[in-house]
Amino acid sequence: MHMIRGELEGGMPEMEDPVLVLMGVSGCGKSTVAGIIAGVLGWDLQEGDTLHPPENVAKMDSGKPLTDDDRRPWLELVAAWIRAHTDNGLPGVITCSALKRSYRDVLRGPHVVFVHLTGTREQIGERLSARLDHFMPASLLDTQLSTLEPIEPDENAIVVDVGGSPGQVAAEIIARVRGFGWRTMQQGTENAS
Repeated sequence: MHMIRGELEGGMPEMEDPVLVLMGVSGCGKSTVAGIIAGVLGWDLQEGDTLHPPENVAKMDSGKPLTDDDRRPWLELVAAWIRAHTDNGLPGVITCSALKRSYRDVLRGPHVVFVHLTGTREQIGERLSARLDHFMPASLLDTQLSTLEPIEPDENAIVVDVGGSPGQVAAEIIARVRGFGWRTMQQGTENAS
C-alpha cells in the first residue's frame, strides 16, 4: 500500500487540514465513504459527479465513455472547488474518479491528498450493477479499469482496499491520515464504523 508522500512525510503539528480527493472507478464507493468521512469530521463535502456538464452526463448515460476533452471542463470545476478550500484553509472531501495522472495533476496542490479506493473487478462490478440511481452504466466499468493509471510514488496519496464495510473503509482512511498533524484530524473516529 502507498503511504502519503511529499510534503506530508513525517507530519507537522497544526498543519491546515487537507482536502481529500476520494478517487477510483465508478462503483468503488467514493460517494458513500466520502459522506461518512465528511460527517465524522464535520468537513465540507462535494460530490464531483454533480459538477459534470449535462453533455457529459448524457454521454455516459448512453454508454459512451468520456474523452479527455469531455473531462477537461469538469476537472477544472473540481479543481476550483479544491482551490477554494485550500486557499482559505478549509478542509473538505470531494469525489472524483481521477483515473489518469494527468487528471490528478489538474487537481493536485498544497494540502490535497488523493485517496484511491480499490477493489477487484468482480467486487466493483457487483456494486455497480446493484446501483439504481446513477447515470454511469455498469457496461463502462471495463473502460474505466483500462483507463486507470495507478498512483505513483511521488503523489500525495494513500490506497485503500474497499473490501470492508463503508464505515470500516472510512475509519481506515481517517486513521491513516490523522497522524500527520492536521487540526481536525485529531478528533475521534468512533462514529465512522
